[in-house]
Amino acid sequence: MHGTLHYSLLCPSFLLLCLWGRPFLDAKEAIPIPIGVVLDLNSSIGSVSNSCIWMAYQDFYQRHPHYKTRLTLQTRDSEQNVVTAASVAQELLNEKVHAIIGPQTSEQAWFVIELGSKAQVPVISFSATSPSLSSTQKPYFIRTARDDSSQVEAISDIVEVYGWREIVPIYEDTEYGNGLNLYLHDAFVNIGTRVPYRCVIGPHFGVEEISKELEKVKCMATKVFLVHMSSEVGCKLFLAAKKSGMMAKGYAWIVTEGLSAEVDPMILKCMDSMQGVLGVRPRPNHSKRLENFKERWKVLLSGKGNNESNGTNVTIFGLWAYDTVWALAKAVENVWKQNALSQNHNATNTTLLNTILATKFHGLSGSFHLVKGQLEPSTLEVFNVVEQSERSIANWMPERGLSKLKQPKWPGNTTEPPAKLRIGIPPTNSVNEFKKVLNFSFDVFFEALKILPFPLHYEFTPYKIHGSYDELLMQIKEKRYDAVVGDVTIVANRSNYVDFTMPFSESGVAMLVLAKHDERQNIWIFLKPFSWDLWLTTGAAFIFIGFIVWFIEHRSNSEFRGTPKNQLGMALWFSFSTLVFAHRERVVNNWSRFVLIIWFFVVLIITQSYTASLASILTVQKLQPAFMDAEEIKRNNYLVGYHQDSFVRGLLIEKLGFKESKLKGYDGPEAYQHALSLGSNNGGVAAIFDEIVFINLFLMKYGSKKYQMVGPTYKTDGFAFAFPRNSPLVPYFSRAITNVTENRTTFDGIKKKYFSSDVMSEDASTSMALESPNLTLKSFGGLYIITLLTSLLALTVRLFKMIHSKFIARDFQRSLSEMMIELEKHFNKEESSLHSPQNSTPGME
Repeated sequence: MHGTLHYSLLCPSFLLLCLWGRPFLDAKEAIPIPIGVVLDLNSSIGSVSNSCIWMAYQDFYQRHPHYKTRLTLQTRDSEQNVVTAASVAQELLNEKVHAIIGPQTSEQAWFVIELGSKAQVPVISFSATSPSLSSTQKPYFIRTARDDSSQVEAISDIVEVYGWREIVPIYEDTEYGNGLNLYLHDAFVNIGTRVPYRCVIGPHFGVEEISKELEKVKCMATKVFLVHMSSEVGCKLFLAAKKSGMMAKGYAWIVTEGLSAEVDPMILKCMDSMQGVLGVRPRPNHSKRLENFKERWKVLLSGKGNNESNGTNVTIFGLWAYDTVWALAKAVENVWKQNALSQNHNATNTTLLNTILATKFHGLSGSFHLVKGQLEPSTLEVFNVVEQSERSIANWMPERGLSKLKQPKWPGNTTEPPAKLRIGIPPTNSVNEFKKVLNFSFDVFFEALKILPFPLHYEFTPYKIHGSYDELLMQIKEKRYDAVVGDVTIVANRSNYVDFTMPFSESGVAMLVLAKHDERQNIWIFLKPFSWDLWLTTGAAFIFIGFIVWFIEHRSNSEFRGTPKNQLGMALWFSFSTLVFAHRERVVNNWSRFVLIIWFFVVLIITQSYTASLASILTVQKLQPAFMDAEEIKRNNYLVGYHQDSFVRGLLIEKLGFKESKLKGYDGPEAYQHALSLGSNNGGVAAIFDEIVFINLFLMKYGSKKYQMVGPTYKTDGFAFAFPRNSPLVPYFSRAITNVTENRTTFDGIKKKYFSSDVMSEDASTSMALESPNLTLKSFGGLYIITLLTSLLALTVRLFKMIHSKFIARDFQRSLSEMMIELEKHFNKEESSLHSPQNSTPGME
């Protein structure tokens, strides 16, 4: 294509005179540096690139007229032949060039790089893009382009976004075509896309031979193809594909950058046969300098007065060729500044090699920065062939992936992709209340689809009846589904094989049990406020306080004297009468009063607490659950139920410690109601464990007078949608779900459509009524300890004084029994009238 035209543009004198009218100044005074150029001058890429090389040469020295070095370009035509390319390269090496720009193809580059390495001359190619060529293996090879593997991630992201699980690569049987296979294989394995067949096209195949190869893949189920070949072979391929009816609706084609008109203008000849094709290509950074260059390019072409040239635009290879000359010219000047040109030829070339690798600047194609001997990866553009143009529909960046993906037109002039996203959903045959949650999930999904920045074509596929949710999610890992939508709970172990979106509802697991009869019907309700240990301790405390006061007051207070029967009655009466502060007996001993002050305080607290608790029981209508927690059920070895096919079964076994033999699965509220009504001893269960949303739906249907939800609540991360691990769709859906849930009008509208209240929340349950616990001994333990200590203190002091007043030192030599008898008599002897209640002025004894 355009062979004669472009070759006429290759003459350096024509370029200089056409654009500026005169060559650059001071060239004779500069130090000439011989540089070889090896191109296929009669190819479209070669002719355009050669023109760009000479424009770069002129622009550089126009910008830097004071430089002391000048490149002397010696151009050779490889005539699209590997042997010729090697021959002319050897000719240039014999002429002691310091570097070779080229050759053009990867096949030619293999031989030229070998020659350059042996001669220690840098070989700089801007178009040999096969990843099999590496500067790590051949240190004298520099690629001022990006290798083909840099586009693999972008291609795999496109394949994954559209949910294609099978793809057939079609490539030419050359170094260029074969070089990408390994990288594509690894990328497709990572996203779970299978390659059932590879179609290899010979570089010299005609349209008829290609058609025969295409017939082999036409009969296959896979309708998605990836094409990686040169423009010459690619044009014949698409002509054959159109002839075979493979450019119609139902097919999808992706091409690599070599089949873009922005890369090779030859593609313009066969663009009619490529309608609906998607492709990736490098995206140069737009700048004023680049726009100015394109305008000059148009002037250059129009100066020939040939209309055929009007379709030949600047290509990315042309821009890379332009930047290559600038990089080389900069490097040569820097080598001269280092006084390295005076060394021997090989040493100069080595210095030049290292200087080129370290060169950085902003060129026409963007940032010129070599990493590991080649241009670092940067932004790619995803294009769609529509009519006679390549429409940009997305960008791809290494750090961000795809962005701003627009609706493409597919073969057959349709917007419907050939392969839809296969979305698995739980069985929808249920007619019970729980189906509302599933329908709620679908509506959230539909709203999220409206927010996605790109159209998503999908089809719902219900999973088998009675299949568990874990099995449903496992279908994603096994590549049978591309996503799962429904009331799927985020659980840690599921994250090992799927990725979840942001949750669209909160969730948790609680226990559903039967409610007890109203405790107000119990004739012993008055005993309910205190636990039995508190009742017994309180009674003992009354008796103990009565004894302490009687002991202290017995000798000095006539009201605490008399017959043993009367004294016992008095002690008990006095003690229990303090409960309502109805005692009439005076106490005359200050130690008694000290004990009673503490006791009155204790009695006040106990009576007030009892009154408050009993009032609560009698006035507040509460149904009490039959069981309070899972531990109580396990202790009694009762059966429990759970939502069939859900993750709750695993939670009961692994976290709550239930035996598998004690678990029974149920599939809806009617089954729950029947099982609870029977009870564990009659073929049913003692409790049902399920997520709060389903328990709330059950209670909405059957009411909270017979059933109650009790805690504690076992938190989960909520409902979400599931995708394959590392799916690019997850962040898109997560952002969309966040927008849906934050739009209260939309989200509340969805909830009201299915639920009369916010059943998604634990706080929404009207039945989360826990039994008011009895007041226990632990609640008043501190008070009783203080009472005990103060009473024992008073008793000890009183007993010590009594012993001290009765005995002297020699009395202790008597036997213990004699002393006890004497002490008893002394204790029963009334003290003098000085201490009688009527006459005494009490004091501490």
